[in-house]
Amino acid sequence: MTINDCCNHAEVRVDPARWPDVAAPRGGRLRALAAARLFATATRRLPVSIEYPRARRDRTRSGSPRSGEVLPRMIIRDPQALYQRIGSDGLIGFGEAFMAGDWTTDDLVGVLTPFAERVADLVPAPLQKLRSLVLPGHPEDERNTVANTRSNIARHYDLSNDLFGAFLDETLSYSSAYFGTDAAADTATWGDLADAQRAKIDRLLDQAEVGPGTRLLEIGTGWGELCLRAAERGARVRSLTLSSEQRDLARTRIAAAGYAEQVRVDLLDYRLVDGEYDAVVSVEMLEAVGREYWPEYFQTVQRVLAPGGKAAIQVITMPHDRMLASGSTYTWVHKYIFPGGQLPSIEALRDVVAAATDLTMADELAMGRHYARTLRLWRERFLAQSATIGRLGFDAVFERMWTFYLAYSEAGFRSGYLDVYQLRLDKPATRGGPD
Repeated sequence: MTINDCCNHAEVRVDPARWPDVAAPRGGRLRALAAARLFATATRRLPVSIEYPRARRDRTRSGSPRSGEVLPRMIIRDPQALYQRIGSDGLIGFGEAFMAGDWTTDDLVGVLTPFAERVADLVPAPLQKLRSLVLPGHPEDERNTVANTRSNIARHYDLSNDLFGAFLDETLSYSSAYFGTDAAADTATWGDLADAQRAKIDRLLDQAEVGPGTRLLEIGTGWGELCLRAAERGARVRSLTLSSEQRDLARTRIAAAGYAEQVRVDLLDYRLVDGEYDAVVSVEMLEAVGREYWPEYFQTVQRVLAPGGKAAIQVITMPHDRMLASGSTYTWVHKYIFPGGQLPSIEALRDVVAAATDLTMADELAMGRHYARTLRLWRERFLAQSATIGRLGFDAVFERMWTFYLAYSEAGFRSGYLDVYQLRLDKPATRGGPD
């Protein structure tokens, strides 16, 4: 299946029982008119071809394409529905319009990247201040309390192990790979991905100085690849997850590799963990913690680390000013992909670590281009596995939703709006400070 096959359906059948907010646009005429004007203003200078059912407009920074330039096409099939959705729900509506087929494209990443590059300026500043008055807020049951967090995690990670297996490589790693020092050239193929995932894990284990006899705590199991590689080094591993699907498959993989006595996988909230460990590793789990719980997360890391212990954390970040401006915004990603999530900025993480713990931020590696490359490979694989995904019971709206999610994320990293860091934190060799 090609991206054209996925994204250019003339009609998308939407089951209103399964997708009530996608089935029919909400919002009145006045909001739709306001949204149409806002959309026209926001896209006027974007390097994207905006195509309507009976007309075509090419827009670039200068108002027309540069000589020989082929612009990505945003093909609007139902302008009124698009504007109603945006007027009612902002960027949530923009994503739902794609899910419904109100707009489509033959280059989704190409369309979304210019939006990501200019996300701070798409909506005029005075209107941004009114966002909380006119757009939906975060549901209370998606706050990452101990009571809510397992449900939030299950909505994503318990969808189906077979779904994730359809587009992930053999390591089942669902986080940015590390392709080495030559990250500028985006030439990686599917055959490169598994080794790049192993390289990512090995770099984290090296940062945490994991070796024979290390008592390792992993916060966020995934499907067990990091546990396996740590066990191969001779570490004794305890790993925490809130996904029963992940726990079960991770345990199966660990037992098959002969490490059942060396690795323990628990269905447990990180805040409830006990024991003392020489090292803590956590890969792209902090994004699901929620801003109000960041201090508690790092205090937990400090509490369980032995004196002189080290933590290695991989985390997706966003610009600090956008984190502050959008912190209370309920987004399409919250609604459909990661309920309760919040991306930090690297500045916020430095501040939280300094204020809430006596841990030292000892090393930082920014590797956003690696994630853009990883996401491209996942997205291509996901599209190629459409028939398999359909047989698992996921409909066309779900496939469009996940295609949008993967492309939206890739565009964020390609534009530089998003980044991903590997961080090393050291605990002092002597006890002291908040614990």
